[in-house]
Amino acid sequence: MRLKDKVCLITGAGSGMGRASALLFAREGARIVALDVDEQSGRETVAQVERQGGQAAFSRCDVGVESDVARSVEAGVSAFGGLDVLFNNAGVLWRDRDFEVTRTLETTWDRVMAINLKGPVWVCKYGIPELIKRGGGSIVTTSSVSALRGYKRAQDAYTSAKGALISLTRSLAVVYGDRGIRANVIHPGMVDTPMQRELGEEARTAIARAVPLGRMAQPEDIARVALFLASDESSYITGAEIVVDGGLTIAAG
Repeated sequence: MRLKDKVCLITGAGSGMGRASALLFAREGARIVALDVDEQSGRETVAQVERQGGQAAFSRCDVGVESDVARSVEAGVSAFGGLDVLFNNAGVLWRDRDFEVTRTLETTWDRVMAINLKGPVWVCKYGIPELIKRGGGSIVTTSSVSALRGYKRAQDAYTSAKGALISLTRSLAVVYGDRGIRANVIHPGMVDTPMQRELGEEARTAIARAVPLGRMAQPEDIARVALFLASDESSYITGAEIVVDGGLTIAAG
């Protein structure tokens, strides 16, 4: 029960790493504030948490819209009395329109930045005061190995936003450390989520072969790292980056 009596807000909780984290955190004693833009999938996450004996509340939220985030944080506090953990997990990767900068439209760039970068900013803007009221807490943010290396097939809006999350996290760690707040980043590699399944089986098999551990990650692989960073087991870790990619970024070629 590593999160006993803690309230954890998770964005993008309707599927993939977000849902896996909601279920795992709940099994470890947390009450879950599940945020997602897809109401059906978000409510299904809540139902799954409840079926395993946990507590959860859903709030439909477009994290790129500040007023949505403010309302959802308020709803979570109203449901469970406060917040202890902020897990900035929501994100988008649009391979069909997010290209190298010379081909990327302004509307695409702005929307990717709104979801992938402004979303965590708004969650922290409204969530950090609630953490402070509880005497501190943990902020966990999902970046990507894309922030650490270049790829010939560019998604420059996605990569730029994920890179900016590193700097944001470092700033949060320094500014709010004396208030008992820790902030850390996870860099997933290729994870078997709906975002990656669009690649097709042949491409996914090729990716798995390129990973030293020989497989793509499962959402639960990332959720377990998020659990560690959310819990008091990581009480002396802040401003850190943890790469969870099966060795992909250190492999030659």
